[in-house]
Amino acid sequence: MPLSDSRARTVKIVAALLVIGSVVSVVAAAIIELTLNDFHLPGTPMNFIAQGTITPSTDCGMCHGDFDPENEHFATWEGSLMGQAGRDPLFWAQMTTANQDVANAGYFCMKCHVPKAWVSGHALPPDGSAIDDSDRDGVSCHFCHSMVDPVYRPGVSPPQDEAILAGLPEAPPRHYANAMFVLDPTGTRRAAREGVQPMHEVIHSPFHTTGNFCGTCHDVGNVAVSRQPDGTYRYNAIDQPTPDADPATQFPLERTFTEWRLSAFADGGVDMGGRFGGTRGPVVSTCQDCHMPGVESSNTWFSDIRPDIPRHEFAGASAQVLDIIGKFTQGDPNVNPASIARGRARAVSMLERAASLQATQSGPDLNVRVTNESGHKIPTGHIEGRRIWINVRLFGADGSLLHEYGHYDYDQAELDEHSTTVYEMHVGLSPYAAQVTNLPAGVTGHMALADTIEKDNRIPPRGFNNAAYEAAGAPVVNWTYPDGQYWDEQAFPIPGAAARAEVRLYYQQTPRHYIDMLRDNNTTDQWGQVLHNLWTVTGKGAPIEMAMLDIALGPTCHADVNGDGFADWLDVACIEQAVNGDESCITQNADFNRDGAVNGFDIEAVQIVLDGGACP
Repeated sequence: MPLSDSRARTVKIVAALLVIGSVVSVVAAAIIELTLNDFHLPGTPMNFIAQGTITPSTDCGMCHGDFDPENEHFATWEGSLMGQAGRDPLFWAQMTTANQDVANAGYFCMKCHVPKAWVSGHALPPDGSAIDDSDRDGVSCHFCHSMVDPVYRPGVSPPQDEAILAGLPEAPPRHYANAMFVLDPTGTRRAAREGVQPMHEVIHSPFHTTGNFCGTCHDVGNVAVSRQPDGTYRYNAIDQPTPDADPATQFPLERTFTEWRLSAFADGGVDMGGRFGGTRGPVVSTCQDCHMPGVESSNTWFSDIRPDIPRHEFAGASAQVLDIIGKFTQGDPNVNPASIARGRARAVSMLERAASLQATQSGPDLNVRVTNESGHKIPTGHIEGRRIWINVRLFGADGSLLHEYGHYDYDQAELDEHSTTVYEMHVGLSPYAAQVTNLPAGVTGHMALADTIEKDNRIPPRGFNNAAYEAAGAPVVNWTYPDGQYWDEQAFPIPGAAARAEVRLYYQQTPRHYIDMLRDNNTTDQWGQVLHNLWTVTGKGAPIEMAMLDIALGPTCHADVNGDGFADWLDVACIEQAVNGDESCITQNADFNRDGAVNGFDIEAVQIVLDGGACP
């Protein structure tokens, strides 16, 4: 049945019990019954290369590990989310809800998160119940180092690639997205550095130094939801491949690669003064420059020390998820907790470098500017849960807290969202999608069914252009950023007695509403509850401080006419009432310009101050 018929589907509950380790799963019919054909994309098919071709990462660790845990390839990879992707309870809980919404969605999800399952054939069944210890290797060493650039470039691509691409059962991918990877069927390892003589055969691969390589999994579109000529999105007909494999034509679930590709970083690089890149130098351009910084180390325990070894840390923003994984894998002999701890520290460090703060006083307001120092939007990545917000605390001369914007209750894990600006992306269901799914229209937690962007005020990077981002499926929604702007500025009213302000920028990946939703919407297994329990015992996703500053507030007149502690439009209204004879608003500040009368000139003077002008 084509979904364009706009007929709501009835969810049928089917009894069946599966055991996924210690997690009991009840199989239910999904809201939309997609087939494997709906998720078909070009690239290396599942089961296309021989079993055993991709070897375990522990084999790589024999040479590339156990000599420099701070910098070596194996230990840094092992402590990253890449190395632990197959053991991530957040992913498994997310995939459960995706499978409940859309049949066979897990088959698509595992292609990036547990890619070795694509080689082993364990991406089926789509609930992950066939996954074994080998698959849990995550985004493994050998898997990445077997990848072939799907776009053959004469004189640049290894000559072996031409035959590999020609040997695929269909035309190779033309885009870097949606895990449309091509693997060398011989498993011959590929590396970026020339002139090395390893213990195994290796092919020099320029592809591994490019952002295109990372784009393979860091641009994700819903292949079952396509953009229409009028800019809206509609569900595709069932049991048919996507009409266009270009992710820009699909509903956006992640656009990190696109955000970078359309930034000034990709267009020649940006001198960041050493903020990123390590020994690579101050100018950073590719994903690898920031996420695989250069260090002084060696490739193997028997290699020469070099000044520019790429550290395989892949640090992003997933410190809170690494906390959960560390707790979940406690006692697992295949997991090194020390490596995870180092990976978490690097994620925090990356967050601390991803943005900067400025604050200036302007009349009765504190103007706070957040500048994006990264090569993509902040926050970026998987759209669900991730958010950044401004926290402002204002103190009196005696040190007492007078007011707080963006207060976070650590006990309840709740943010006062209405008092501050939260940078995030929300997806939703259009009236059309609501009719098809029988779910409420508007903002939704059913990401696999979403067909609208309800909000996207995430701060863009240097080189931002509205038209280019919108065309690529990464628009700004319900916010305004002029072309070229890579910062946002917000004004916070200052109480009259305030003498000092503390300003902080916080990041959170696992907010309570999201973790609660994954638990409460889970009707088929226990991953939602498992995740919730782990979240609770690891600090409830406590926000991470990205940047902080302290500013003294100088003496200034204050347009707080009504004495409520703030200068705002209510003070203008108060003077207007006083002019009209309302004695309750004839305060000592009503004669704001001090000319001996309460009249329209006082209204005009207050409005000037509220607009940032000087006091009379």
